[in-house]
Amino acid sequence: MGLSYLVYPGAHHTRFHHALGAMNLMQRAIDTLTLKGVSISSEEKQGLLLAILLHDIGHGPFSHALEEKLISKHHESLSLGFMELLNEEFDGQLDKAIAIFKGESDRPFLNQLVSSQLDMDRLDYLKRDSFFAGVTEGNINSERLISTINVVNDSLVIEEKGIYSVEKFLMARRFMYWQVYLHKTSIVAEIMLGKIIQRAKELINRGELVEGPPNLMYFLNQQFSKNSNKEITFHQFAALDDIDIMACIKRWSNHSDSILARLCSGILNRDLLEVRFREERASKKELAVLKTEVAKEYNVSFSDAHYLVYDGTLWNLAYNPNKQPIRILFRGGEVMDFMQASRYAGAGAFSVKHEKNYICSPKLQLP
Repeated sequence: MGLSYLVYPGAHHTRFHHALGAMNLMQRAIDTLTLKGVSISSEEKQGLLLAILLHDIGHGPFSHALEEKLISKHHESLSLGFMELLNEEFDGQLDKAIAIFKGESDRPFLNQLVSSQLDMDRLDYLKRDSFFAGVTEGNINSERLISTINVVNDSLVIEEKGIYSVEKFLMARRFMYWQVYLHKTSIVAEIMLGKIIQRAKELINRGELVEGPPNLMYFLNQQFSKNSNKEITFHQFAALDDIDIMACIKRWSNHSDSILARLCSGILNRDLLEVRFREERASKKELAVLKTEVAKEYNVSFSDAHYLVYDGTLWNLAYNPNKQPIRILFRGGEVMDFMQASRYAGAGAFSVKHEKNYICSPKLQLP
């Protein structure tokens, strides 16, 4: 949830909660399919449980907010790296889990249970995040959905009676993204957090003093490369958590560099940059004028004003018709793509990509 607790004070749950919850749902899914006569070997069961337990282990502090900021690898790549190290330690016992995680199992439904447009990961985090944030729109019926899963030709399907639950799931996903994950306050706070790490790295490269715990400084000093010892780098990354980052933010809020101090104190005191939504992306000229004003107001150089002024586009797509579809199994045995089976899909309720342009800056009036 990154910094969503700034908006929803109850959203302090962790990925550890989520990993255990997703694993519990996976066990229920395995039990459901087994009762329906789907053959799943003990090796495949273990692979499924390990894959879902470890699917997010590569996330660093504050989750997506610092994705690729400390180390230029996506969390899924890091998750795979951790799993490979564990596989070496446990003499190949994660072979099946790794194959499923990579989507390479010869039985597609095993891959789909871990990663698809209706997987155990999404069934857990939507309900969990909805509960802790107090946003009821995301309260999906995960038990109902799991009770309606089945397998046809080794591919995952949802039985006809579950189609309304699928529709509810997809709408909940759309609502949760706009209302929680892409809430403007969360977004600007997370951008500021990323800028803090970027600025700290820049100051270190200049030779200026920036202090922090050794495991964080390993990444800020960029003491690793493609040739670095993989095990050491992963060990350092695993030692990082939100507390390390927040401790540095407290320390750096009094740093001599005004930009680093401004960004850090902004998060600590909830004095965030202002976010304005708009129809069109800001032009280069408009951004340049705004940066000039901000540079003058905050006594920073124009080249450094990009730490305080930026724009972007948020987007939300509940269901991607170009990816592996959710498939519905009808009572007569026919299997149909969800987009054809749902009476609401044709109106674009699930598959239309919604976008919002935004511009962030200190609370100044646009010229």
